[in-house]
Amino acid sequence: MKHPSRRDFSSDVRLLRIAAIAAGIGAFSTLAAHVLLMLIRFFTNLFFYQTVSLAELSPAGHTLGAWVIAVPVIGGLVIGLIARFGTEQIRGHGIPEAIEAILFKNSAMSPKVAVLKPLASGIAIGSGGPFGAEGPIIMTGGAIGSLIAQHVRLTGGERKSLLVAGAVSGMTAVFGTPVAAVLMAVELLLFELRPRSLLPVAAACAVAGFLRPLVVGGDVLFPLQTAPVAPVALLSCLAAGLLCGALAWFMSTTLYKVEDWFHKLPLHWMWWPALGGLAVGIGGWFQPRALGVGYDVIGDLLHNGLAVGVIAGLLAVKLAIWLIALGSGTSGGVLAPLLMLGAGLGALLAPWLPGAEPGLWPLVFMAATLGGMMRAPVMATVFAFELTHDANALLPLLAASAAAYGFTVLAMGRSILTEKIARRGHHIYREYGIDPLERHSVGEVMTAQPDEVSAAAMFAANPSLVALPHETCRAVASRLAVHGLEWLPVVSEGAAPQVVGSVSRSDLIKATAGLHVEEHERRALRRHPFAKANGS
Repeated sequence: MKHPSRRDFSSDVRLLRIAAIAAGIGAFSTLAAHVLLMLIRFFTNLFFYQTVSLAELSPAGHTLGAWVIAVPVIGGLVIGLIARFGTEQIRGHGIPEAIEAILFKNSAMSPKVAVLKPLASGIAIGSGGPFGAEGPIIMTGGAIGSLIAQHVRLTGGERKSLLVAGAVSGMTAVFGTPVAAVLMAVELLLFELRPRSLLPVAAACAVAGFLRPLVVGGDVLFPLQTAPVAPVALLSCLAAGLLCGALAWFMSTTLYKVEDWFHKLPLHWMWWPALGGLAVGIGGWFQPRALGVGYDVIGDLLHNGLAVGVIAGLLAVKLAIWLIALGSGTSGGVLAPLLMLGAGLGALLAPWLPGAEPGLWPLVFMAATLGGMMRAPVMATVFAFELTHDANALLPLLAASAAAYGFTVLAMGRSILTEKIARRGHHIYREYGIDPLERHSVGEVMTAQPDEVSAAAMFAANPSLVALPHETCRAVASRLAVHGLEWLPVVSEGAAPQVVGSVSRSDLIKATAGLHVEEHERRALRRHPFAKANGS
């Protein structure tokens, strides 16, 4: 029966207020992204060129010789001190910490994170750390959103929406990828898809996207234009996806083995980033272009601007120092290293992949590595497109990212993001689905002939503690849990409500019966056309 109060979405006018706050958070996160990028430039100039400047320079151009080994060590020592005497939350690449705050800390983050995370990341990357700026800005933007939300009377769900809005609008400001940032929120951070979360996130990313040209700079990071692909390219995309899925598996499992090795050291964790910095310094001495964010290297890989031998050596060093440095618990993001490693693998294998010009494959491998590692194939596809604006690459990007995603879902119990949280004692289940209790109303599951005396007595004792036939099973389940009850009388609506039934906890379980059939019962709805003729 149709009821006027039942709608497609649960929302009210508060949604507009939350979206307006999120828009402001998007502006603040854009400014924070600009500050982080300037900090990286400042410390790069200070550490590698001994100048006070904000010029955009690569660490690879330094003239320090073997003294370059000491630079990341110094940076690691400073980060260890900041983490020890400031806040431990600056350690790591930021996204697991944001997820943990969302799911287990009521979306509350401290002011220290908003200040010290960009500072520590600026020092880590500016001293040669092989990281990206996206993880730190995700955590910094999330801290900004959380701090603003903590000063407004909000529910936990609304506060989560603002934290995520700050996180992904910061990513938008760094990369210029607003749609991919929204998809990152949906696939990785929100753990729901509702208007109360989607609209604020979209508003924040839109604001960050429009402000980026004024604050950070509006150019496409890696402009690229490839030719349309042939149908045989599908096989190449599947091969690329499987290889990138295997690469993601190797990187994730090796990273946590390195982290375990650090935990066995007879040293306080404050000193670990300095040890990781030593590995970075040695690697950077042999391969200077492995130091820092490496956007220039990614651009060269996408445009086939490096020789095969150079690519192989660069990737080996980048992978090694990234694993050791991140395993040491320093501060830095994972997206930029993943982009470089994926693009490098694609550049190495491009001559042997049919169906498209060689210039396509570094981009495809880049997206597939990201999609497999993050378990976010749609985000990875759109992210690669927004970084390049190469429309011809969309279909290969989707195919390869989906293949990599499938590989890692089957081969890895947890991703690089959730493994860290699991090690802290929290399991995260990342599959989304419509709650069957939301799909069914009380009228569908209630007992129509209850114990009339008991139901009437409860209704008379507390007329406000009842269930209505049109209410969702989820709403009534929450009411039972809050008040510690086993059942409620169901009353009709109108000026003179009457008891029409009762709904108990066992009644509510009926709503999940359809879900069981959908998920577990396997059967063919149509018989095989030759089954009757064969007598089967």
